[in-house]
Amino acid sequence: MPAAAPSKPSRYETRIYLQALGLALPALALAIYGLFVWPWPPPLRWFLGVILTGTWLIGAGMLRERVARPLQTLSNLLAGLREGDYSVRGRGARHDDAWGEVMYEFNALSHRLREQRIGALEAGVLLRQVMAEIDIAIFAFDARDRLQLMNPAGERLLQRGEEALNRRAQELGLAACLAGEANRTLELALPGGAGRWEMRRGRFRQSAEPYQLLLLTNLSRALREEERRAWLRLLRVLGHELNNSLAPIQSLAASLGELLRREPLPADWREDAQASLEVVASRSAALARFVEAYTRLARLPPPQLAPLPVRSWITRVARLETRLAIEIVAGPELTLAADADQLDLLLINLLRNGVDAALETGGGVRVRWGRAGQALWLEIEDDGPGLANPANLFVPFFTTKPNGSGIGLILSRQIAEAHQGALSLRNREDHPGCLARLHLPLA
Repeated sequence: MPAAAPSKPSRYETRIYLQALGLALPALALAIYGLFVWPWPPPLRWFLGVILTGTWLIGAGMLRERVARPLQTLSNLLAGLREGDYSVRGRGARHDDAWGEVMYEFNALSHRLREQRIGALEAGVLLRQVMAEIDIAIFAFDARDRLQLMNPAGERLLQRGEEALNRRAQELGLAACLAGEANRTLELALPGGAGRWEMRRGRFRQSAEPYQLLLLTNLSRALREEERRAWLRLLRVLGHELNNSLAPIQSLAASLGELLRREPLPADWREDAQASLEVVASRSAALARFVEAYTRLARLPPPQLAPLPVRSWITRVARLETRLAIEIVAGPELTLAADADQLDLLLINLLRNGVDAALETGGGVRVRWGRAGQALWLEIEDDGPGLANPANLFVPFFTTKPNGSGIGLILSRQIAEAHQGALSLRNREDHPGCLARLHLPLA
């Protein structure tokens, strides 16, 4: 509520009143002196003196009210803003006098604060709605590690309601989340669920008090669903490849059985049997190569890290390609912490793909590298026809080459990711061909 006007004059009002009295005092003294100098009758002198003195006192009081009353009005209006009443408005807002300017600016300020308050309320409602609907557990802890806020997902995770507030993280089983790295995955066993969780932690201040914001996302469900989809994709690939080999073998076996049951045997039965057995041997060998390729993909060991100079690594591997001279665009002297054998395999695969493409068009292959922050970037650029189906590049066992295994790129990406890096391929924008880009952290 707006503050009430003071019941007795303040020191500011008293000063205004005394200053008004002081300004008119010389004129009053001269007027009274003139009354006694001129030959006025005594009663008339006293009557006029009283009139002048009263007018002096009344005028000073009116001046005090004229100055103090607008300030009291402004004080009441500001008290309304302080109490959060942004609907108050001042009268007389205009641009042709000083007080009108004050009222105009006050009304503009009140309107702005009202809009900001409505915006803050709408944002608060949206935030509460998001926190209520989001499937991420959100907690806020104060400086003493006591829980001060949580959303419904957090309540379901702790299996507790408001009674969990003001309890320490140790009592709630969340102490491990408030120590160590801010962003990581960890195993948690909480009343509302157990498994692997992605944790993110940050800091904020409210009313000058420090708080820690903790977000927990259950990865187990997503990982199980992704694992299920991965198994389905793998089974489709395995089923397709097995059918490609077993269907002709089964057909040829049935043909051979029918051939051997004939009486008498045809004159060319040996040639037919030999041709059928060769096809069976060929498909069996292809199936064996497929199983071996899958085994190699599934048993990639963890990298054994050691210092690896980038220039000597690229130069050495590029010399292994004898079909086409690789152009090396020299970069800075850098060193990786990497498994040299695995990175050799990665680079051999990328260079072989680039040379295969360049030989189709009679173009070349170039290798360049550089530094981006604390990472190495390496590019392999070829002048081949480009990528016809980029979406299937990293699908296991997908290949467009007649004798390809379909695991070279997926194995290369696994090696890059095992080194905390990344591998990408795309078509060149300035010229036909492909650009492979590798990122690896520096030692």
